[in-house]
Amino acid sequence: MKKKIIPIFVPHQGCPHDCIFCNQKKITGISTDMTDEKSREIIEEALETIEDNTNIEIAFFGGSFTAIEKSKQIELLSVAREYKNRGIVNDIRLSTRPDCIDYEELSLLKEYGVTVIELGVQSMDEDVLIKSIRGHKKEVVKSSSELIKKAGFKLGLQMMIGLPSDSEEKCIKTAKDFVNIGPDFVRIYPTLVIKETLLEKNYIEGSYIPFSVEKAVDIAKKLMVLFYINNIDVIRVGLQATDDIQMGIDVVAGPYHPAFRELVQSRIIRDYIDIIVPKKFENIIIYSENKNISSIVGNKRCNRKYINEKYKAKFKTVADNTLIDEIKIEVDGKNISESSFAEIFFKLGHEYKLC
Repeated sequence: MKKKIIPIFVPHQGCPHDCIFCNQKKITGISTDMTDEKSREIIEEALETIEDNTNIEIAFFGGSFTAIEKSKQIELLSVAREYKNRGIVNDIRLSTRPDCIDYEELSLLKEYGVTVIELGVQSMDEDVLIKSIRGHKKEVVKSSSELIKKAGFKLGLQMMIGLPSDSEEKCIKTAKDFVNIGPDFVRIYPTLVIKETLLEKNYIEGSYIPFSVEKAVDIAKKLMVLFYINNIDVIRVGLQATDDIQMGIDVVAGPYHPAFRELVQSRIIRDYIDIIVPKKFENIIIYSENKNISSIVGNKRCNRKYINEKYKAKFKTVADNTLIDEIKIEVDGKNISESSFAEIFFKLGHEYKLC
């Protein structure tokens, strides 16, 4: 069954902290208050374009939903619950801060039909949390996650890579802490320097240096592999592009790329190729489902160029829809590998020394 998310952006209301990286108006493109009437309009407009037999989810994004006034929460959730009770919507999702969760709040959310809660964790390193002005410690993440899971909600955790004082080691440690918590899914966001934030001020002064795209991709590929081999779904890698969130408009600096996830997936496949192919060969053909071909070739044919330059070899892909979630590799006419993506990820997990 197809899935469709109806996003409702709740601006920066009630959030107890202005984190160093945050300008919620720029990130969401929204600066006005959300009301029950506006949310109903958004839902009705979206429903007109959604096909039958679609799994529909209403998602409250932006801000920290459980930090806003209870009356506003009830106002917005009442509308979403109405569509859920009518059988039109399957799930109601919201995102919030780890330190804005308690028994009372979870009881309210349960009453109004919420099924999925995402926590904007960002990091499990105490120094990174302090320097990012997050306003909470990592233990709060663990306790809130436990409460959410025990209450029967699906749990999502969001992490950012490249925050102040961050490193590859700290990112991987955060991901391993996530694995120990056991969320249903995660999101991975590279840290971008957005206009009108304290991070922009630090960047201009030279006290903050963002990750390069290359470094962010190199770290994100390891995080994706780590989550995959631990059966945790990665539902997003990279910030979704909007009219505002583009390099040179409201993104001042940082590893922004409109196809960041594709870069990461392509790098994973490239690393696998490097592991299994001989040092010298003339031709390589990779077979897989049609949906995987773009990731195999790479963004702007980056994997093709890499093979051409490193191995002085010709690179070809062939769509074969019998290879479901598999890749077959031929080198100079000889089949050297036919592996599932699960096997590839586990092999890379050992190669990256993640397991």
